Amino acid sequence: MSSPSDMLTDLSVVIVNWNVCALLRRCLRSILATAVSWPTSQVIVVDCASTDDSVAMVRSEFPDVQLIVSAENLGYARGANLGAAHASGRYLMIMNPDTEVVDDALAVLVHYMDAHPEVGAAGPQLRYADGRAQPSRRRFPTLATAFWESTLLQQWFPHNRFARHYYMADRVADSAQPVDWLVGAALIIRRTTWERVGPLDEGYFMYFEELDWCRRCRAAGWEVHYVPQAVIIHHEAQSSDQVPAARILHFQRSKVRYFRKYHGIVWANFLRLFLLGTFAFQLIEETFKWLIGHKRPLRRGRMNAYWQVLRAGLRENTR
Repeated sequence: MSSPSDMLTDLSVVIVNWNVCALLRRCLRSILATAVSWPTSQVIVVDCASTDDSVAMVRSEFPDVQLIVSAENLGYARGANLGAAHASGRYLMIMNPDTEVVDDALAVLVHYMDAHPEVGAAGPQLRYADGRAQPSRRRFPTLATAFWESTLLQQWFPHNRFARHYYMADRVADSAQPVDWLVGAALIIRRTTWERVGPLDEGYFMYFEELDWCRRCRAAGWEVHYVPQAVIIHHEAQSSDQVPAARILHFQRSKVRYFRKYHGIVWANFLRLFLLGTFAFQLIEETFKWLIGHKRPLRRGRMNAYWQVLRAGLRENTR
């Protein structure tokens, strides 16, 4: 593997890690298996105050990986930006630690970007561990999307037309194609595009940062493409699922921030009140089920999560 100072580096892989040591090991092994036949690559791990063995594991098992250890949990956007600041590649590959590269997926993405100079960012086909396709293409969300996707309304009406439009359910996913944005579990970005568009918005602790960046990328005149010929396994939410209340809070708070930024403060406040109302309803529902003795440990966990979200009020970060 080349030195971080090697300016001929093709690809700099940036991984932001928090307490998923075993998955990080699998991720790094899959990347380095590709790098054996592709020496011009750099791997950077930004560890955000993990309390497991992540840091020791990287130091002992992957000495060629550039490890940046933070004393605090920076969040995904800040962590990725920190890693990108140390990257030397023509392309940045921002990846979750709960991903695994399949075959030559990274090389496929680099060659695709080389062949399509109009593309500022691209993403692979994501799959679950059992091989099923994991939808990752998206259109930019509308105001209707805000209320009908990842909310109580979607739980009641899972196949509503607003969510289906958002997930691009009307378009086949078996060929490379331009999209509005892609799930950021694995995203390759042209360095010149990154420098022109700027880093991820650190006001998002986690979630929505890739949507926001892709929107700025598109506004700057670059395209975003989905490339299914490259395949990456995504185990999904392995870090955030350790703290379910925080996951819900970060996701919905980031949603409110995004809609304030692109649709204005009035709609953002209305959305925030709507979301708080749905969480209040779910808290009452779970409390009733707990009182009648139905799956009490499950109900207690959900009650705690919803109560923490309501107490926080979904107020935005001030960064």
